Amino acid sequence: MENSPHPERSREAAQSKDEARRTADTIFAPATAPGRAGIAIMRISGPAARAALAALSCPVPPPRHAARARFIERATGEAIDDGLVLFFPGPASATGEDVAELHLHGGRAVVEAVAAALAGLPGLRLAEPGEFTRRAFEHGKLDLTEAEAVADLVAAETASQRRQALRQLDGELGRLYEGWRQTLLRASAYVEAAIDFPEEGLPETLDAGARAAIGRLIREIDRHLADNRRGEILRDGVSVAIIGPPNAGKSSLINVLSRRDVAITAASAGTTRDIIEVHLDLAGYPVILADTAGLREAGDAVEAEGVRRARARAAAADLTVLVLDIAKPEESAGLAGIVDSATIVVANKLDLICAATRAIALDKFPPGTLAISTAAGDGMATLLDRLAATVKERYAGAAGPVLTRSRHRAALGDCVASLRRSLRASLPELAAEDLRLAIRALGRITGRADVEDILDIIFRDFCIGK
Repeated sequence: MENSPHPERSREAAQSKDEARRTADTIFAPATAPGRAGIAIMRISGPAARAALAALSCPVPPPRHAARARFIERATGEAIDDGLVLFFPGPASATGEDVAELHLHGGRAVVEAVAAALAGLPGLRLAEPGEFTRRAFEHGKLDLTEAEAVADLVAAETASQRRQALRQLDGELGRLYEGWRQTLLRASAYVEAAIDFPEEGLPETLDAGARAAIGRLIREIDRHLADNRRGEILRDGVSVAIIGPPNAGKSSLINVLSRRDVAITAASAGTTRDIIEVHLDLAGYPVILADTAGLREAGDAVEAEGVRRARARAAAADLTVLVLDIAKPEESAGLAGIVDSATIVVANKLDLICAATRAIALDKFPPGTLAISTAAGDGMATLLDRLAATVKERYAGAAGPVLTRSRHRAALGDCVASLRRSLRASLPELAAEDLRLAIRALGRITGRADVEDILDIIFRDFCIGK
């Protein structure tokens, strides 16, 4: 057999056929978490959704109305469950296809029996992670920013994450980027018209107007990018490093803040060698606390590596909490270079000094230092309030939509670079090409450009059934 003269085209054709077959399938998956529950929901989407209901002996109810149904296994005639069924005919459905929902009792045996019955039907298969949302995108029900917001909403663990995901799901971010894209389309049309119809006597202000619009857009995108990564940090969690000298009480502090023993505490120095992380909901904001090794001249290679990691974590953290021993104010001098506007300084072991000398002892520490006792609980409420206020001040929701993914940031960076090149272009043809590249970069964010190469990356982290 002769080799194909164009193996790349053959592979692309095969991939296109596989994609066509995949999208023609009817998919199903549980839309609720596994385990015992009162209700479990099985979702079905695709051209065979009606046939799937018929195979389970379910009458198709009126659109968007729930009807009681007795689900029957077709091969044996055995009853599987007694529940509810809903039907959403496409294109007026979540995915744009015919969609059915089976509301079952939440026992594992019931869900598995229904899934097995559906898997035995021709043209039906278990959905891949994110495939329901991907079909919604492919049928124009969502843009990519809204699809990503679905994943963020499912993963949200704090109120701030929920609010941010809901705003993005409502289309705020997509509308902003689409507005910018429309501005560029108009500017590009002006430039293209000047190239294609030079004899038509177009206004001399045409080029000046396009350049002014591009300049304004560059400034808007630059302001959008200069956000201190607020949206991305809220989505992933605010990183807070707990640092300080050995035996100051860093591990005790993380245990108190997390309300459980996550770090080993001991009187001997150097107990903590590696970084220990704890995820907290702090006043509705996601926080990742990191306990680190004591900062000192290390006694061995293992401790030296721990100290190196502690310093690296402090440098990379969004906020730091510097824990010092209130009876050893001299230790603060060697760590003065670490303290900045993102550092909260605490003097621990308040319970070990007498009340009469506390104020004098605290005067030896940097201004604003909080006196606490992890053993007695003194000052802990004040420290939590300070942490929450600092996080809220830095990362509270902005007035407009915010960036939530590095993918968006990279595409916007490409867009701005192309726009700046267009203003420096020596020929209108070069400026027009740079504008096309800028439009394509914006389109990659919302899915209004060729994004097939990134779809698998975006949807692979979704849960099954979403």
